[in-house]
Amino acid sequence: MLLALVLLFGLLPGDAGLAARGPAVTGSGGVPAGKPQAGEDAGSLQLANVRVLGVPTLVVASPTLSGAGKGPTALERARVIEGNLQLLYQAPNRCTPGERLGELVAARHGEGKRILPCDFDHLGLGGRPDDLQVVVLKGNGVPPQLAAVVPGRERPLPLLSVTEEDARLHGTTPERLADRWRGLLEQRLRYARLQFEDQRMLRRLRQAAISAVVLVALLVFCLWLWHRTRQRIPELQRRHEQHPGRFDDRALHGLQMRSRLLTALMAVLAAAIVAVLLMAWPGQFTRAVDLLTEPAIVGIKVLVMLLLLALLRAVVWLLLSQWALNVDVPVEARQRREQRYRSLLVALQRLANLLAIAVGGAWIVAGIPLLSELSANALLAGGAVLGALALVFQSMLRDFIAGLVALVDDRYAIGDLVEVGGLMGEVLDVGMLSTELRTVDQRVMVVPNSSCDQIVNHTKLRSGAEVTLLLNRQAVDLDRALAVIEEERKAFAADPTWQPLLLEPPLLRGIKAARPEGLEVSLLLVTRVGRQGEAQREMLRRLLNRLLREGIPLGGRE
Repeated sequence: MLLALVLLFGLLPGDAGLAARGPAVTGSGGVPAGKPQAGEDAGSLQLANVRVLGVPTLVVASPTLSGAGKGPTALERARVIEGNLQLLYQAPNRCTPGERLGELVAARHGEGKRILPCDFDHLGLGGRPDDLQVVVLKGNGVPPQLAAVVPGRERPLPLLSVTEEDARLHGTTPERLADRWRGLLEQRLRYARLQFEDQRMLRRLRQAAISAVVLVALLVFCLWLWHRTRQRIPELQRRHEQHPGRFDDRALHGLQMRSRLLTALMAVLAAAIVAVLLMAWPGQFTRAVDLLTEPAIVGIKVLVMLLLLALLRAVVWLLLSQWALNVDVPVEARQRREQRYRSLLVALQRLANLLAIAVGGAWIVAGIPLLSELSANALLAGGAVLGALALVFQSMLRDFIAGLVALVDDRYAIGDLVEVGGLMGEVLDVGMLSTELRTVDQRVMVVPNSSCDQIVNHTKLRSGAEVTLLLNRQAVDLDRALAVIEEERKAFAADPTWQPLLLEPPLLRGIKAARPEGLEVSLLLVTRVGRQGEAQREMLRRLLNRLLREGIPLGGRE
């Protein structure tokens, strides 16, 4: 931290550096550095871009605290202005095919020649690009307006009004800003009308079709090569298993890398095909470029998220390692803390993975051009869909929460011997949705976390086992038998091989039950976590051998 602070203060510019940059722009009408985006706030102004064929042309402004009675916002102004401009190069036609056909039939039956509502130029705004002129309309007490003059129309078409907020944003007067915008709009609108000419449209469509065919051919070739590579990998795997060698191993990894590269190349080619088809239509050039650059941007975002994920996993490992190395923990609880450390490390790393996937996915989706322009209503609809999905998958959410509670509450950990619903097994993995158990016969059971509400943990902090013997009630000398068992208990407790496994000396509990088939004698073992089975088997073996040598009969039904 000290080194970081020294570097930080060393990189900060001094007074000379600040003075060389000139005075800072202050005031509510200052323009932020860089190109303003749609809906960006600059001081007390809200900014929005006005686009012609998808290219930002003008930047309009409105007061940030605009509301009822204070006029439209910058975003609303931009949408209205774009609609006015679009009438000059791409007039909307709201007629259905049936309405167009009906209009043609009606026109052929005596209505004469006139401009009909379903005609492309029914507003009289068409013509050659050079025929279009943009003029400035000025009046006393009225903001200057920009309007389009088209031959054949008696009145110009209003396009936009230059407000005081626009002039304050650009640092000039409304009249001068209107003169500046007039030439720019006239140039952009003439260029837009030029793009919709029939010859240019046909030439663009022809070029796009040729490019798309070439890209599709490349995509098919890559798909064929990927299929051949996929068929080659199993052959090399079998060869490697039969005759392991370094060359085959390298070739196998090389084919795997080629398969991955071909998959990435096919994704890029698919995006390029869509981008080429978008470029064929005027106004989609910017979206096509964004789509072409999106794979690289997505790759950069994925790399950033992977670096952040690695950093987050390292922080989790560091904190959990420090927690597991606490010297104040009692000796009998250290092994349990080690078990909890392994379980928490796996679970928290999976949570970090889920968090990285969720944040990275949202970041990538938010940068997609078509999705980033969705309205608030679309976002609300998406939230409603997510809520409905949460209701549908409520059982998975219940399992997820139950898994977190089990980890935090320390109900069980990896390595514990637990019993769930009458099924006993060793915990192999504690997942976010389910827990894996391995039974004695080596079967793996997957139990939903929500089903682990009643669980018996046989190995939490310590383990225990009960050794029972059934003695013949008619022929046995009970006092002598108990004395023999006590001697063997003491010998087992003093054995240096088994003494480290025992947390307490074995406890002879005496007669546990008297049944018709014999007297049941109980002996209790308390061992370290997970060592109860081997201690129980060894203790029982020693007791049976000793009782047989002493001639003490065992019980049972004849």
